[in-house]
Amino acid sequence: MADIASIVTPDTILRWHRELIARKWTYKRKRQGGPPTMKVIEDLVVRMARENPSRGYRRIQGALSNVGHTVTANTAKRILKSHGLEPAPDRKSTWARFLKNHCESLAAADFFTTEVWTTRGLVTFYVFFVMRLQTRKVRIAGATPNPNAAFMRKAALDLVGFDDGLLRGCSHVIIDRDDHFTVEFLDDLRSHGVKAVRIPASSPNCNPFAERFERSIQEECLDRMILFGRRSLDRAVREYEAHFRRERNHQGLENELVDPEPAASPPSVRMSCRGRLCRLLNFYFRRAA
Repeated sequence: MADIASIVTPDTILRWHRELIARKWTYKRKRQGGPPTMKVIEDLVVRMARENPSRGYRRIQGALSNVGHTVTANTAKRILKSHGLEPAPDRKSTWARFLKNHCESLAAADFFTTEVWTTRGLVTFYVFFVMRLQTRKVRIAGATPNPNAAFMRKAALDLVGFDDGLLRGCSHVIIDRDDHFTVEFLDDLRSHGVKAVRIPASSPNCNPFAERFERSIQEECLDRMILFGRRSLDRAVREYEAHFRRERNHQGLENELVDPEPAASPPSVRMSCRGRLCRLLNFYFRRAA
């Protein structure tokens, strides 16, 4: 003891003694309350709240009972609070949910740029396109090195002025804050019942369908070509537009084609391939026997 006392103080020894006694008489207590909520129920509560912003705790409780889960309204409240979701009156709908709810009458429009060799050297061309969100149909409205008011008015006429215009029957078109969307262009759309909705600044994720098409045409087509002159660019984008609509499978459409051609009846055993742009874009199918 004398050796130990020279290393530590008596208070330290007494503290160790008390801790040992406390550890001896400390038992694991059983958890108070009911069992933890199953993960599947928690996921359902969060999903129902996010997909239905107007539903309160009791409506979520009722929806859960429809699929065989019995929980209290307080349990739903606790789950939503743990995930940072507000009560129904304050719960905001997400932009993705808004797009899904209104995609039948929504379209998206945007520009992308590509470099073209001309007699003046490399020239930047602006390509303007529009997409209907529900069907994924795309229309290349034009390409120009100078998207001025005259170019935009001609594009508006092509999109809403004719019976086959892509924006006919559309209520809103999503655009960014690019100055190329002129006042005259917006007025022409508005006169045909199409209202432009501008996304927040520096928020390309708010126009995901247009951004995805731009990435697709660049990666699958334009980045793999050297374009010489305006005609070369026009041919490339028109061929890709036709490929995108009739020959390219889309994951957002359950891996189906946007506008499939009638199936051959009866189909041939042999497979055929149709290539565009010197077989840069290929489509495999079976011809009629």
